[in-house]
Amino acid sequence: MDDQTRLELEAAAFRRLRQHLMEERTDVQNIDMMNLAGFCRNCLSRWYQEAAQERGIDMGKDEAREIFYGMPMSEWKANHQTDAGSDKQAAFEKSFAENVGSKS
Repeated sequence: MDDQTRLELEAAAFRRLRQHLMEERTDVQNIDMMNLAGFCRNCLSRWYQEAAQERGIDMGKDEAREIFYGMPMSEWKANHQTDAGSDKQAAFEKSFAENVGSKS
């Protein structure tokens, strides 16, 4: 497989993952994804931001999230995010530290 075809297939798979998470499984909470898989929608938007910055494109966290979520983060939270219990929050803190690093 040539590099361009591989790149196009990877981009198509990413777009399909985004569609699945943003349109078909809005019920799946970010905290549950992070606790189970070590990444969530916010991680995907951060990776998008990092890829842009590596290519010299100035993009902030909020802009990357809005591109990935297809709406401002506040709107996504209001429409789809539910409250998480203290057990999920504690698991999240551990998973975040292991997979992302510090919150600062």
